[in-house]
Amino acid sequence: MADKKLKITLTKSTIGALPKHKKTVAALGLGKLGSTVELPDNASVRGMVNQVTHLVKVEEI
Repeated sequence: MADKKLKITLTKSTIGALPKHKKTVAALGLGKLGSTVELPDNASVRGMVNQVTHLVKVEEI
């Protein structure tokens, strides 16, 4: 269970997004459009993803 990860891809631009959402995307490690990161599946990452669901695509690995 500890080896579960989430593959998070930035699918929409943060231009025009709320400043809080821009900071959340940056904190997830996403920069340019189409960038992808693999992060552990835990409550803090899930909470961040839930704030920006309209900007990202999430896959469970």
